[in-house]
Amino acid sequence: MTGPLVPFREFVLKVHSRCDLACDHCYVYEHADQSWLTRPKTISDEAISWTARRLAEHATTHALPSVTVILHGGEPLLAGPARLRRVCEELGSALNGIAELDLRIHTNGVQLSPRYLDLFDEFHVRVGISLDGDRAANDRHRRFANGRSSHPMVMRAVELLREERYRHLDLGLLCTVDIHNDPVAVHDALAALEPPLVDFLLPHATWDDPPPRPDGSPTAYADWLLTVFDRWTEQGRPMPVRMFASVLSSLGGGPSLTESLGLAPTDLVVIETDGQLEQVDSLKSAYEGAAATGFDVFRNTFDEVAAHPGVRARQLGLASVSETCRRCPVVRSCGGGLYTHRYRSDQGPESLSGGGFDNPSVYCADLAALIRGIEDRTAAAIESPAVRSPDELLAAHQDLTRTLLAALHDTLDGRGGALWDEAWRLAATVEADAPGAEALDAVLAHPYTRTWLVDALEDVEAGRGLTEPAAERLAATVAAAAVRARLDLPVPVAYRDGSLHLPTLGTVLLGGPREQGAAVVRPTDGGFLVRGPKSAPGTGLRIAPDEPEGPHWLPVHVLRRAPAPVLLLDDLDPLRDHFAAPATDRLEAEEADAWAHRVADAWSLLADAVPEQAAEAARMLTTLTPLFTGETGPGRHGPGALGVGPVVGAEELAFGLLSGFRRAKLRALGEVTDLYALDGTWEHRTPWGSEHVTLSRLLAETFERAGLGLYDPRYLTGVPEALDMIENAAEVTVDGKQLIAAVRKEISGTRSAAGKESRQAVPVVR
Repeated sequence: MTGPLVPFREFVLKVHSRCDLACDHCYVYEHADQSWLTRPKTISDEAISWTARRLAEHATTHALPSVTVILHGGEPLLAGPARLRRVCEELGSALNGIAELDLRIHTNGVQLSPRYLDLFDEFHVRVGISLDGDRAANDRHRRFANGRSSHPMVMRAVELLREERYRHLDLGLLCTVDIHNDPVAVHDALAALEPPLVDFLLPHATWDDPPPRPDGSPTAYADWLLTVFDRWTEQGRPMPVRMFASVLSSLGGGPSLTESLGLAPTDLVVIETDGQLEQVDSLKSAYEGAAATGFDVFRNTFDEVAAHPGVRARQLGLASVSETCRRCPVVRSCGGGLYTHRYRSDQGPESLSGGGFDNPSVYCADLAALIRGIEDRTAAAIESPAVRSPDELLAAHQDLTRTLLAALHDTLDGRGGALWDEAWRLAATVEADAPGAEALDAVLAHPYTRTWLVDALEDVEAGRGLTEPAAERLAATVAAAAVRARLDLPVPVAYRDGSLHLPTLGTVLLGGPREQGAAVVRPTDGGFLVRGPKSAPGTGLRIAPDEPEGPHWLPVHVLRRAPAPVLLLDDLDPLRDHFAAPATDRLEAEEADAWAHRVADAWSLLADAVPEQAAEAARMLTTLTPLFTGETGPGRHGPGALGVGPVVGAEELAFGLLSGFRRAKLRALGEVTDLYALDGTWEHRTPWGSEHVTLSRLLAETFERAGLGLYDPRYLTGVPEALDMIENAAEVTVDGKQLIAAVRKEISGTRSAAGKESRQAVPVVR
């Protein structure tokens, strides 16, 4: 076994080993492992004390902020209030000052009463209740030994938990699926109780003892659950459903939310009433002793259990599933299913790490159909509009920038300094004015804004504090917005190295190269006034932003030559140097004019050959930064910026701009939505070479080649095959598939190199 040891964060503590019901689907009493017969009925004082000691030891060793303990059975309420109080007191005392204790109890509800709930209220114990639906569904399995229904007593317990005084203790309902039950009736019965959560569980089964399939359908359980999903959706999703939430999360690139699905490593251990330490309880369905570790709380630490081969086998993520599962496109969502459900005895039960459990789940077809069914039903609703619409992509990035700015201010929590606080206050004043809000959005949308926000937030979160340039940048941003909106608003700013840079506008020269100090920017009818520390009252530098370069003013170069869009040629911004090659120094006016001609010539080629891409690039690109060396491409900045190296002619620049735009767009998409997950877990062979690469690289090369292939069809070689590979990869998310569909549509109808005259190929795709 390889990989770091995963500490336990969830502990199932068996406080009573017997039950007051005789449920015929119970894994504890009705399945292969009958070890309950040898356990003491109630956990002893010694076992409680040692459990508490081991919990504190484990939490201390791994610096765990919290641990979850689930009081379980049998039926845990049979332990009685006094014993449960002892458990709560011992655990709480041991973990006091070490880790937060999240106490829960899972019960069938038959014994639940106010005396228990008052105790649970005292110790903050939340309560989960097993209920399989309406009376007909619940009575199918959950009955007393004499056949009597438990439903009325369970309903009384649920109603008790719904009372205002106990509602905060309600953890939700656990429902075991039985396909003989009416799925709509089950859903409606559970939803009517307004639970905070519903958890549907597939009945425990193995390849040796498969689940019943009355009609022989390989997807009977998926069909049942999808009917529930449809009803749940139709009713407006009245309560969270853990299984559905987990699938939706993983489809979008997020984590699984339950042990029964996904590739997250297990972090659960069971403490039996006799102090024995065991693996997850469901393993009792496989064979006698499947859950045993040979350890106990009296002699062994939880770290020793975490290192047990059986536990480690469930901590290895993708490496813990069968070869069949590793090749399956839905494995990221299903994770091979619950470990127990993979067992078959003809592979030998002696090993939990690749023996009898090295199979797909006995519910494999159901899980695949469930995940695909949920994806088909929800893809349109959960897809990010940013993938299909450039305007939505820009809006998402504007929201992201504003979110980062707000997060930085909140993280500072009053520690930003006087300049920051004043700039923040004035930003609100600017935003209260309609033209001001539009101007502030325009300055915040400048690609370099993202750079300073991300760096500043990293510094503050790391405890390094806000640097002076970061505070100065906010003040300069607000000043630039006020100038653009022509607001009569004095904005205090700071300058260093004798210059004050106003993003998107230019640089004011206030003194020598080492001079720094404070100034005030105040918009005027014709531009703005800058009053430095040496300015006499009523005096200062009067700047018109559109005026030519002079001794006190360096405007940002603006390229305005059709058919190219209006672009900033930014060779001034102090933050511009975040590309693969160093940025040039200030260009002369003649050099900037030459850039305008070159960009216009290149854009003319793009507008003729790929008009849709040219129009999209014109909508998204705002800033070019000239570089000393290197090729055209995005840097660390937000969307809209490309660094452009020395170019020879229009053809080369056109290819560079198109290539850089495609890379910048894909990067921008990846910053606002998840196109894939678990990148690097699998490798893929590129159709245009023999190299094996990660999905992220395959996607990047494919996306770039598809765009260039519309300009020169030779770049389309292998692209359709690559799109097939990506679409069927386990890593790709709903939004990733949406992007692939858009690329397919983009290249549909293109002809091969043999059918269209190719342009001179420029080797921009590596």
